[in-house]
Amino acid sequence: YTAVSPRPPPTLRATCRSRIAPPLGRELAKRRTPMLARSRTLLRPVASHARRPLCTGGKVSPMKTGTELYMSLYPEASSDSGLRLGNITPDFACETTHGHWSSFHAWKKDKWAILFSHPADFTPVCTTEIGRLALKYDELTDLDCLVATLSVDPVKSHEEWLEDVVAHCENEIEVKFPIIGDADRSISTAYGMIDPATSGEQELPLTIRAVFIINPENKLMLSLNYPACVGRNMDEIVRCVKALQLSYQKSIATPANWPNNHADIPLGDGRTTSFKGSVFLLPTVSDEEAAAHYPGYHTCDVPSKKAYLRLVTEEQVKTAPTN
Repeated sequence: YTAVSPRPPPTLRATCRSRIAPPLGRELAKRRTPMLARSRTLLRPVASHARRPLCTGGKVSPMKTGTELYMSLYPEASSDSGLRLGNITPDFACETTHGHWSSFHAWKKDKWAILFSHPADFTPVCTTEIGRLALKYDELTDLDCLVATLSVDPVKSHEEWLEDVVAHCENEIEVKFPIIGDADRSISTAYGMIDPATSGEQELPLTIRAVFIINPENKLMLSLNYPACVGRNMDEIVRCVKALQLSYQKSIATPANWPNNHADIPLGDGRTTSFKGSVFLLPTVSDEEAAAHYPGYHTCDVPSKKAYLRLVTEEQVKTAPTN
């Protein structure tokens, strides 16, 4: 998507309006939410997009047939109104609990980032999710991954609700990441978290529980959608960040249950445990580059005799070069 506005940079304007309903409490279901003004910034699908070089801000695999070729298989813009994997994510301006942002892309420049939406402030599951995410914040920071959360509540509501979040969490926490106030719902609409045709009429305009993991080039690498009634697992979100970064840096793909995978596999006439936590080479990686960057990689023997299960060990991955 690109955002069309009278002047650069293209943004979505997400502002807190004084007429927005106050924080949702116990009378939540009884209160009618007033019709909200629509964002005046337009989004339009782009049929073609000049492919940009991979960003130098994040470490990326130097293999030409690895990450670079693999990422080229994903279009940078969709041909319709959907936001899909590999697309450049919409930029936006907004108010947050950390102040005003003129550009989401500028805030996360050259870094990995998580955009984490919750349906509404002062609701039970969301309260536990923000608390658990706060416990993972330092680990994500160590991965050089930024975190921002969002709902359609105004910033003032976020600030009041955070006192409940901290008080309820069984661990001592500090919420260090910003929470975006998407009061006019423009961001939620652009990212497909809410239906623009019906959200204005809903008593509870709930965004879905969405997780967007975005790479240093502002491309969407992973999207998770949960209903309002099911809380997310923060350990899995951290695992996904680690897996995506490893793939980006080393031209590999993580198997199911990674890093608890391939604990015992056949090798020759016996079996081995030396491939526990190993990963596969991306399917695009040529045999020549595979041999040059991962000498001695193991190709699993399968009935089809097709050499597509190319395993490299944790140690090989650690020593493989990055740009």
